[in-house]
Amino acid sequence: MLSQQPRWLKDDRNGYVRLLASIRDFIDSFANSSPARLALLIFTAVILVFTVLLSLPVASSDRQVTPLHDAFFTAVSAVCVTGLTVVSTATHWSFFGQLVILLGIFIGGLGTLTLASLLALIVSKRLGVRGKLLAQEALNNASRLGEIGTLLRIVITTSVLIEIVLAVVLIPRFMILGEPWWQALWHGIFYSISAFNNAGFTPHSDGLVPYETDLWILTPLMAGVFLGSLGFPVIMVLVQVRHRFSKWTLHAKLTVSVSLILLVAGTFAWGFLEWENDRTIANLGVVDKSIHALFASVMTRSGGFNLVDQNDMTTTTMLLTDALMFAGGGSASTAGGIKVTTIAVMFLAIVAEARGDADVRAWGRTIPSGVMRVAISVIFMGATLVLIGSGLLLRMTDEPLDKVVFEVISAFATCGLSTNLSAELPPEGKYVLSALMFAGRMGTITLASALALRQRSTLYRYPDERPIIG
Repeated sequence: MLSQQPRWLKDDRNGYVRLLASIRDFIDSFANSSPARLALLIFTAVILVFTVLLSLPVASSDRQVTPLHDAFFTAVSAVCVTGLTVVSTATHWSFFGQLVILLGIFIGGLGTLTLASLLALIVSKRLGVRGKLLAQEALNNASRLGEIGTLLRIVITTSVLIEIVLAVVLIPRFMILGEPWWQALWHGIFYSISAFNNAGFTPHSDGLVPYETDLWILTPLMAGVFLGSLGFPVIMVLVQVRHRFSKWTLHAKLTVSVSLILLVAGTFAWGFLEWENDRTIANLGVVDKSIHALFASVMTRSGGFNLVDQNDMTTTTMLLTDALMFAGGGSASTAGGIKVTTIAVMFLAIVAEARGDADVRAWGRTIPSGVMRVAISVIFMGATLVLIGSGLLLRMTDEPLDKVVFEVISAFATCGLSTNLSAELPPEGKYVLSALMFAGRMGTITLASALALRQRSTLYRYPDERPIIG
């Protein structure tokens, strides 16, 4: 005879089921109302979880509790794949702390909605309409709904493969340089994930300075950062179509073209400005100077690794770096900034206006006017955030304007290059930079998506009247 379960056990179980059902219904309704708001909610929750983990005594090398503002700043920097630090990644954090940071970089680079959609795909073997909408939101609406499942698989597979290749290349070099095999393995994995996700965290106390002329280490890092900055929709096109440029999407053409233009222009400009600077590269040979210039051009648009002290650069070079950081990388990528496609659309609009063309065209395609409105909104929002952030930090500190603006743009653009101002700020200043990193990682994506998707139909139209511009 089967024994019946106690009534209190049944009630607890039913209550637990009802609680899970309520949570599921809340998430479903929230996701249906606004995937962008769901992304903000999930990213916030992930950051708070990583803050708690980094606050644990086991996360620090001295087994002491890390102050909340430092743990929170590091969690935001990792999840938002920025790379700004207020404590040394190599010396302050234990292996557990570094592992938490690396996991935050991996999750932040792929995006929480991407991972959530992938998990749904693995569990249910298919994506429903809601899952596809969430994944499409995570990838900045860069693909048609029917292609989302394929795009998700390509995103995950390509990301992991690239990171494995980078690690395989780096690990032997660290071993040759005298590191124990286990340390070389850890450093190779850490740098590969940090590079592809454009995070800029380094597990060495002196960063990459000891390897400033070592192409075996610098080349894979530059390749990883550049590929990561292109964005997953572009990587999908490169995987599927490869070198057949005529079959590329307009987004891929604009992203790759502008990225290469900025890469070449940044290399020549940075090298020209720093060529005779005794504090940076003046004492190096021509080849090493060229390596430094190329490396700086790649990293200033979101990578965050550096070979020279940012405080030693000339003021003009800092201004150039500000511009490149603000530009950023590709949409739906691990890079930050206002995105290169935004710059491309605005440049094409200016050219069309100068020529007197009614439409903005590129490679046989017409760019809708709504896209230009989104581009203007993203640029204006980015400039406004930089202005507000700079004003707040100037109010809190006595630092010069160029140093403050540099740090603010680096935070908003999730770049990670620093004049060490982040570590010197009071707690409230660190929270300001944390907010900028969060806004830079989520703001341009969610705002652009929301503006692109929001269509308010009206039954009337006011008469046209052209105001005077310029």
